Amino acid sequence: MNKEEKIKNFDPSQPGLADESIFGLPFTAEESDIVIIPVPWEVTVSYGAGASEGPDAILDASFQVDLHHQEFPELWKLGIYLDLNEQTDKWAADSKKYKAMAQPIIEALESGEVIESLPPLQSDLDKINLVCRELKDEVRERVLYWTKKGKKVVLLGGDHSTPLGYYEALATQHSDFGILHLDAHMDLRIAYEGFKYSHASIMYNALQIPQISKIVQVGIRDFCEQEVEVAQKDRVMVFSDMDMKAATFEGKTWAQHCDAIIDALPQKVAISFDIDGMYPWYCPNTGTPVPGGFSFEEAAYLLSKLADSGKEIIGFDLVEVAPGDTDWDGNVGARMLFHMCGVLAKNNGLHVGERIAFKR
Repeated sequence: MNKEEKIKNFDPSQPGLADESIFGLPFTAEESDIVIIPVPWEVTVSYGAGASEGPDAILDASFQVDLHHQEFPELWKLGIYLDLNEQTDKWAADSKKYKAMAQPIIEALESGEVIESLPPLQSDLDKINLVCRELKDEVRERVLYWTKKGKKVVLLGGDHSTPLGYYEALATQHSDFGILHLDAHMDLRIAYEGFKYSHASIMYNALQIPQISKIVQVGIRDFCEQEVEVAQKDRVMVFSDMDMKAATFEGKTWAQHCDAIIDALPQKVAISFDIDGMYPWYCPNTGTPVPGGFSFEEAAYLLSKLADSGKEIIGFDLVEVAPGDTDWDGNVGARMLFHMCGVLAKNNGLHVGERIAFKR
């Protein structure tokens, strides 16, 4: 059965087919316009855990997402494929192994120890930095594998360290682009706790990629002195939660905030969405929740407005979804992932249908 026949025979009003790919869609990778690379990784987490289980939680929840999206009602026809393979299993196994190795290092640092004076721990730290670099390189190559086949490729973490190889892949194709970074944290720490590829260092590491000309951060409300110094002297613009809320209390609308954010971005944009950027009740089990933030609807509005802005969205990552005792976090993550796929597709000229208008 070819893709056209599958579209004709598929009923998007029914629950997704759990034996198919993400969102229950029946399409193969070759038939899909969008390929999602899951990276179940959280080696350097230092507080809450579970981000490595995020891709599975989102996959499980995706089968209950109604595909008749108000803004992108025909998005599903493009095909969205989750690239699960032996490499994914390897990443998950390595994450568990090296996460266990990292914990004594973190505990020693929290006790005031100097890792350089403890040869066994220093050796383990070196091994972890090496395996994290290998992950980065493997992610980059997997992204390039699919982009060379003409796919729109996105990344699904895992913790926030996971998209660095994704950005490197984008940098081979685009000489100048920015990152719209939605997060509670700046993630500008330099080799946090000795881990060069820490989740808390992802944006600092991104700044080492020359093709990334600007990072625009939104929702920031937790940072250290070192991060502020990096942001103030480097190519970073920060829309902090405190500043935006103060302006809102004084009459500035969310639409006006979005216009300022989008105006600050270069022509080409990759989106990096850490789920803890939103109010904590949306994904309460994320690893480092912080009071404050923005709503699901505000994030969706900003991303949709970016799609219509004339700027070019070249990709996105969604990270730090961690499942708890319920399906709630995965549900929120799956719905945001679907919306972001619609934003990417629409911005890139793919057919997603006409927005549904209701009678007033």
